[in-house]
Amino acid sequence: MTEKKSSNTRRIFLKKSILGLSGSFLSLYPLTAKGSKKKKPNILWIVSEDNSPFLGCYGDKNATTPNIDKLASEGIIFDNAFANAPVCAPMRNTIITGMYANILGCHNMRSNFKIPKNIKFFPQYLKEAGYYCTNNMKEDYNTIKPDNVWDESSNTAHYTKRKKDQPFFAIFNTNLSHEHKIHFNELIDIDKLQHKPEDMKLAPYHPDLPEMRHCYANYYDYITKMDKKVGEILKELDNNGETKDTIVFYYSDHGGVLPRSKRFIFESGTKIPLIVRFPKNYKNLAPSKPGTHNNRLVSLIDLPPTLCSLLNIQIPKQFQGHAFLGKQKSKEPDYIHFFRQRMDERYDMMRAVRDKNFRYIRNYMPHRKYGQHIWYLWRSTATRAWEKAHKEGKCNEVQSRFWSYKKPEELYDIKTDPHNIINLADDPTYKDVLLRMRKEHKRWIRENYDAGFIPEGIMNDESKFSTIYEMTHKENFPMEQIIETAEIASGNNLKFLPELITQLSNKEPTVRYWAATGCAILGAKANKAMPKLKELLNDPVANVRISSAEALCKMGYKQKSLDLLVREMKNDNPSVQLHALNVLDALEDDAKLVLKDIISWVPWAKDTDVYFHQVFTQLIKKLKPGWDDYIVW
Repeated sequence: MTEKKSSNTRRIFLKKSILGLSGSFLSLYPLTAKGSKKKKPNILWIVSEDNSPFLGCYGDKNATTPNIDKLASEGIIFDNAFANAPVCAPMRNTIITGMYANILGCHNMRSNFKIPKNIKFFPQYLKEAGYYCTNNMKEDYNTIKPDNVWDESSNTAHYTKRKKDQPFFAIFNTNLSHEHKIHFNELIDIDKLQHKPEDMKLAPYHPDLPEMRHCYANYYDYITKMDKKVGEILKELDNNGETKDTIVFYYSDHGGVLPRSKRFIFESGTKIPLIVRFPKNYKNLAPSKPGTHNNRLVSLIDLPPTLCSLLNIQIPKQFQGHAFLGKQKSKEPDYIHFFRQRMDERYDMMRAVRDKNFRYIRNYMPHRKYGQHIWYLWRSTATRAWEKAHKEGKCNEVQSRFWSYKKPEELYDIKTDPHNIINLADDPTYKDVLLRMRKEHKRWIRENYDAGFIPEGIMNDESKFSTIYEMTHKENFPMEQIIETAEIASGNNLKFLPELITQLSNKEPTVRYWAATGCAILGAKANKAMPKLKELLNDPVANVRISSAEALCKMGYKQKSLDLLVREMKNDNPSVQLHALNVLDALEDDAKLVLKDIISWVPWAKDTDVYFHQVFTQLIKKLKPGWDDYIVW
């Protein structure tokens, strides 16, 4: 075991802060600006969805974005801005709480676990300081929203409804670059596209296919439509006479939305545009002149403390980000952290660390392919065409990697490899970098009690009695042992098999789950664990039973293991159902042994949730092509 003193100190500190023992957070002192009648500036957030920095002001020659480019010429362009999660709901949870969603147990896409009652959403602090706060209109906070967060949150919410001379904080969200605009409109006639497919510069991991070029061009058309909407919001601000008193932020909620971007913690899924414009009356708050670039590492978790810093509101201790503007501006962080967990119907677990030059990725489920079939992502004709080309042997090694299994660790040199295609983790030249980034990752998950290491089925059961945050922060919760077991389990290294076998008998179910998962990752090489794994088919915890069944099936002990997985499809816990289905799908041809049993459950499956439907249908399609055409949900 590692020394726990510093972690326990941090735990007590955070717990006191979150339970409201650290005082109120009202304005520290009045904020004035020369020539302004108001004491405090207004704040306007313009948020676009699912787009990387595909903008002219970021040097993208494919882009046509005159309005955002103009905003950039009047503001500060942040060149190293990132989303901490590559998908909306966990990222929006992180922003609204000022805490990492994987610390609160809100990391899966989607979920609705409660958070401690005393954790406020950041607009509540602004309201206490006298701000009129509106959200137009997307929320998607991945948890139960407390009362009195907004003065108004709707498709008609607007700062013009405030009291006279009251400062405002207003969000306007546009979905014109969201993936559904692309996935459901990809077959638009080429002659109707503003951007021409033949002019598109493709990422090296994308094969040069007509469908892929069409997707690119169509996406850039929607980026242009999004840009027009941004211009309209700024024009309205001007027409209302508010421009001179309003600090404007423009950013995207995460990267995307071309295949292998959104949902993945590469640069393509997490790097975002961020522009901040300071008005004439508050130019003293700007860190540099208009039109300049800022190279500081910034991530979206930094937004709540930065707002407080700009508005002279004491930064609440619950906030885990770093203020990058204002009088409470902090020292630039050395690293940014990222998390990825269940994406819609597919389980996976990845964490990442980024500094100015390198990106480190830790894969905790290397036995799952990057390109797991996700219903929403497969709505894209480009994704389907890419998969088809791969199966037909028409992709090179780089383009085929998306359809393969992962290595436990990945390391990329951002300057020479911005597309993250050259993994340096095994290159001795970069050993020192790997060790440094790995150390930072290990520190972060431990000090923050990363709840992503707990299977969702167990989280569902425990959430009936406590919040996930409170569960992981109990004094005797064995988080260190859980993480240690997950690390050796996901390392895919036979030398750790004796330790995995020992941990199969651990009293903590999450430790047993990770030990069984480690055996599943090793597959037939873990045969020595078979006797204990057979015992665990009767474990009281379903996630342990399922992972044990997967390991045993890979060792040749198939029929009883598959029978258990089919039974768990009807477990009362929907997350357990989904876990069992994901394992059956990953076992591929072995699942044909129970195909008749799976198909017999079609009538029952109609009453389950949408994620179950999506995996269930895909599983039957894989095992019995064409039969799924008869399934009507």
